[in-house]
Amino acid sequence: MAAVIHLDTHVVVWLYAGQTELISAPAQTAIEQNDLRISPMVALELQYLFEINRVSQPGHDVVADLEQRIDLHYSTAVFVDVVAAATRLSWTRDPFDRLISAQAIVENAPLLTADRMIQKKLKLATW
Repeated sequence: MAAVIHLDTHVVVWLYAGQTELISAPAQTAIEQNDLRISPMVALELQYLFEINRVSQPGHDVVADLEQRIDLHYSTAVFVDVVAAATRLSWTRDPFDRLISAQAIVENAPLLTADRMIQKKLKLATW
């Protein structure tokens, strides 16, 4: 059984759009070799991005497509545990970054992200 790795929102966007050249070589290897999970907050952030015309498809559609194409799944961590972990992440005011990072913390799984702030502050962040 492969290990679990969480994907940040921008990684999901790039995978959906086929923009794999934006993903580092080590990150691409991690995607190929691990079970892929996302926080439900990724779907909500994708929806926000759709509503402000930053992505072309609703969040649910993006996730559903990647479920089929790359076997992406939602994390099933208990939300109250995720929120409790997020309350300790005072290094960001972004609720999406907080909850997506906390989801990885609760599952003790790496979070694949190109976000430099997350990389700097979250020990589980990888790129």
